[in-house]
Amino acid sequence: MIEQIARRIDELREEMISSMLKMIPHGGIGPENGGDGELKKAEYLQELIEGMGFQVERIDSEDERVPSGVRPNIIVRYPGRSNRNLWIVSHMDVVPPGTGWTTDPFRPVVKEGRIYGRGTEDDGQGIISSIYALKALSDLEIRPELNVNLALVSDEETGNKHGIIHLISEGIFSSDDLALVPDGGNNEGTMIEIAEKGILWLKITVKGKQTHASTPDKGINANRVAMKLLLAIDDILHSKFSAEDDLFDPPRSTFEPTKREPNVENVNTIPGIDVTYFDCRVLPKYGLDEVVSTVREVAEAYEQYGVEIEAEVVGRNDPSFTDPKSEIVERIKEAVKQLRGKEAKPMGIGGGTCAAHLRKAGIQAAVWMTTEETAHQPNEYCVIDNMVEDAKVMAAVPLIG
Repeated sequence: MIEQIARRIDELREEMISSMLKMIPHGGIGPENGGDGELKKAEYLQELIEGMGFQVERIDSEDERVPSGVRPNIIVRYPGRSNRNLWIVSHMDVVPPGTGWTTDPFRPVVKEGRIYGRGTEDDGQGIISSIYALKALSDLEIRPELNVNLALVSDEETGNKHGIIHLISEGIFSSDDLALVPDGGNNEGTMIEIAEKGILWLKITVKGKQTHASTPDKGINANRVAMKLLLAIDDILHSKFSAEDDLFDPPRSTFEPTKREPNVENVNTIPGIDVTYFDCRVLPKYGLDEVVSTVREVAEAYEQYGVEIEAEVVGRNDPSFTDPKSEIVERIKEAVKQLRGKEAKPMGIGGGTCAAHLRKAGIQAAVWMTTEETAHQPNEYCVIDNMVEDAKVMAAVPLIG
């Protein structure tokens, strides 16, 4: 039966490519990053899925920051032979393209077996693979043991409030459900993510006193103090939280200064405010509260320069973990073995996915896909073979006995 499904998915290859090429131009950047949200992409996907004969349920989350006023979430259900559910959860939103592209990020290009464009691998590959896994099962009239349901969610890149968290609050999932989240892996498809580091997004605000650059003694340069402070924070976090855990890749906690807000528009003004963000991915052995208190202690010491400093938590996810011997892990391992002849192994990552929130809701969740790890990079691409082969594994997982 699995061989039959694999052949059917091979027959759908060109259709999968076409669907990806049509989906990517619809964007999906969230309002935090200056975008209009995911509605256009959701409408395209709803039309695509309904055209295959499936019923689509939309569960929207209200968000006045986007023109439509809603962040859409798509639910598709394919009945199996029991009351248990396998959910395949992928996300529709994307990060901004950034700089360094050699092609238009929202006009996808096919080249040398790859599809280039923002959102092709993260998470367009998961979306298209899961849809066509479902289509193959339906085309062949195969009813697996488990119901196979898709959840295509919004807001994964900026906190999940309007996506997976909203669906959990609406009671969509049951405690005995299984979840496969195609949003991380390696280039051989042998990594099953079962654990995620704790995530902290910190906003560091330094308030000094703005003045003319020719009279610096009349002000307090927030930029200068911030530069010293940020280096001090960076140093102490790396030295204090330096343990390693080989379950994770990378095996250590990471602390990265990332976004920096504009301060003054002209060169000859000393800035009175500086705002910088840290992205922290913390091993489970450390408490996130301890990281926050460490940062605040350093910040307090730098107020000796006459500035006010605030260290604010603007994003937080505590560590999450799925038993490496759980049913969802064993099903994925067996599907990979049967289709690829490879042994997949449980691992941990620093990235945050929908799996973390599903685990908190008591659901067995594992992250798996075959990826070149081009997410968030310029010239992001999806390997077409990965997209097709992943669909085969997704269709096989509910059939594993």
